[in-house]
Amino acid sequence: MSIETRDLQFAVNGRCILQDITLRFPVARRTAIIGPNGAGKSTLLKSLAALNTDFQGQVLLDGKDIRKFSRKALARKLAILPQGTMAPADISVQDLVEYGRFPYRSMFSRDQQQDLLAVRQAMDAAWVTDFAQRRVADLSGGERQRVFLAMVLAQQPEILLLDEPTTYLDIANQLQVMDIVSELHHKKKITVIMVLHDINHALQYADEVVIMQNGRIRAQGDPHTILTVECLREVFNVHADVFHNDAGRKILFPLSKC
Repeated sequence: MSIETRDLQFAVNGRCILQDITLRFPVARRTAIIGPNGAGKSTLLKSLAALNTDFQGQVLLDGKDIRKFSRKALARKLAILPQGTMAPADISVQDLVEYGRFPYRSMFSRDQQQDLLAVRQAMDAAWVTDFAQRRVADLSGGERQRVFLAMVLAQQPEILLLDEPTTYLDIANQLQVMDIVSELHHKKKITVIMVLHDINHALQYADEVVIMQNGRIRAQGDPHTILTVECLREVFNVHADVFHNDAGRKILFPLSKC
């Protein structure tokens, strides 16, 4: 399933947040959207998920305007994990993950066996099965983020949108979440579009990078080609050094503000 934008524009109180955004995201690939604070990254992601529909231009899902999908029909194709997701205080992990099955339920019919299978697979994929009966409120930050990830995976989407999925997590939990996303992508061939702040996560976990600056697309392409010392200086206003680790992976190390 393809997703793309054509001449996408969005403004708030006369201020342009997105300007002339025309993008086609590679199917079954991992795309990282990066850029400074205020570049329009989260606004773009919300537009892709039809959480923001007051834009000009188009967001197309398999060639169809995303605003013409019903909420449930869209949720069977696409899922988003936004920043700052909250859960009821007393809800269990399994009950929360089951919320992800809402696109497949109706007043007249419900395939309970299919729901249970999808929930179990989602919890397994996000490594939360071992604490399925615990309260979400009692979990660590990393555990909660994996539960929220399991909830959106229960939708069985073809496209997964993630808005800064590692924010507020320690290094170990950041890597765990990114490894889960990569494992899911490799096994299920899901198209992943994720807003990231960590440049080296983009280098390690993305097949494609979109760089945003001042509401526009600055560059799109292979992360190892377009993420350079010059890019960090021009886009993020920082001096950086580059080296390769023992595995041969390129690492960008910010040194100081320009």
